[in-house]
Amino acid sequence: MNTIKILWVDDEIDLLKPHILFLEKKNYEVTKCQSGTEALDLLDDHNFDIIFLDENMPGLSGIETLSEIKEKKDSVPVVMITKSEEEYIMEEAIGSKIADYLIKPVNPNQILLSLKKNLDNSRLVSEKTTANYQQEFRKIAMDMAMVNSFEGWAELYQRLLYWELQLEDIEDTGMFEILESQKVEANSQFFKFVDKNYPDWFDGSEDAPVMSHTLFKEKVVPEISKEQPTLLVVIDNLRYDQWKAFEPTVKNYYKKEQEVSYFSILPTATQYARNAIFSGLMPSEMKKKHPDLWLDDIDEGGKNMNENEFLTAQLQRLGLDIKHEYYKITNERSGKTLASNFKGLKDNDLTVVVYNFVDMLSHSKTEMEVIKELASNDKSYRSLTQSWFKNSPLLEMIQQAQHLGFKLLITTDHGTINVKNPSKVIGDKNTSLNLRYKTGKSLTYERKEVLEAVNPKEIYLPSINMSSSFIFAKGDYFFAYPNNYNHYVSYYRNTYQHGGVSLEEMIIPFIVLNPR
Repeated sequence: MNTIKILWVDDEIDLLKPHILFLEKKNYEVTKCQSGTEALDLLDDHNFDIIFLDENMPGLSGIETLSEIKEKKDSVPVVMITKSEEEYIMEEAIGSKIADYLIKPVNPNQILLSLKKNLDNSRLVSEKTTANYQQEFRKIAMDMAMVNSFEGWAELYQRLLYWELQLEDIEDTGMFEILESQKVEANSQFFKFVDKNYPDWFDGSEDAPVMSHTLFKEKVVPEISKEQPTLLVVIDNLRYDQWKAFEPTVKNYYKKEQEVSYFSILPTATQYARNAIFSGLMPSEMKKKHPDLWLDDIDEGGKNMNENEFLTAQLQRLGLDIKHEYYKITNERSGKTLASNFKGLKDNDLTVVVYNFVDMLSHSKTEMEVIKELASNDKSYRSLTQSWFKNSPLLEMIQQAQHLGFKLLITTDHGTINVKNPSKVIGDKNTSLNLRYKTGKSLTYERKEVLEAVNPKEIYLPSINMSSSFIFAKGDYFFAYPNNYNHYVSYYRNTYQHGGVSLEEMIIPFIVLNPR
């Protein structure tokens, strides 16, 4: 193990001899100096792991020295040591990005604790996190075998996500691989649960989760009032972990009042799930009630062009006399335009913004090599989403909504999954093109790799013709045709897709927030 090198800067350095001897006995290498100028000269010729810096020194003060250190070696942590507890000194030091702040007289254990905190932090956190997950691993495995309700699956998925986010930065990659295998097993068990229970969620009994077609009535409507404008943001294709990635940014402006999981309908695809949200109807009901607005997979034209019409019809059906406006953002330009005109929305009772960025990101991943590189796994996919959000017109809208006193609702229509395993399927020329679900007649497929709906009406899906059926991919499978199979598989493997049955696609967030 390499010796930790400390630079200690104090004009009364000789008085600190007991502290330095204590550290040297602990195998730390301490370089002493008595002024800021001397410290800056040493930094030109030597590398240090950490710097202890006295705030009150003659000549170049501690704060001035700190500023110079940050210009030379910004990544080296600096611990400020001072006699003064005056607030302005603390604020100035913290503003200059100190790693820690100690008040004189300091004892050796305080110094040791600061070293551990700043230099051993990642190792200690990694070890503790790994030990905790090892304990939780057994419990999750046992619970997974027992869970048999949609509430139980939503809770178990949250636990897996929690550990995924905890483990993603630790040094022990083996532990992260164990979690990944546990997620694969969870998806396999979840698939069995959905296969067995999904049709029962439409029989009118109360034992069904909130789903795409009931979300608006059950969750959105209770939040709408004449006293406070409401902004509903539907971010297309947003997984639960991506919400967690940018939640801290939202929390700077809004405090969370409620966060619940709800279930996307099948197929977990935009034209089905998002139309269901806005219409309050299942797809076969949309086709029957609104034949002028619904398009089947094989029909020409955009499948989500009538969301505002569906929403207006639902508001009328629910007897809601409110002023609402609907906007769909498909590029940065339209986002900036809406953000710059946001003040004009404050008189609406409900403003709906559908934001398509995440969907564009996941689909472009299959088209652009650079996106494939940037979003090669779930961790980088989250990071990319977070980076986008922090620089997006959507954040500008949220900031303005906070300033204007809007209640904020954030949700999505479905998630995505990183697909890894091809599943061969054969269909005629009218078979739908989606990689995670297929609808058509005379489909040939591997039964164990799909959830099949031979009679689509049972799960309220429209039939293109009398013998049409639906199949939904299990876990991380994706459908591939036998012709040109190898090219197709290599092109789409490790891309983000949706339409099938997985925790990532089906269990998605609905969040209620109020301005800070």
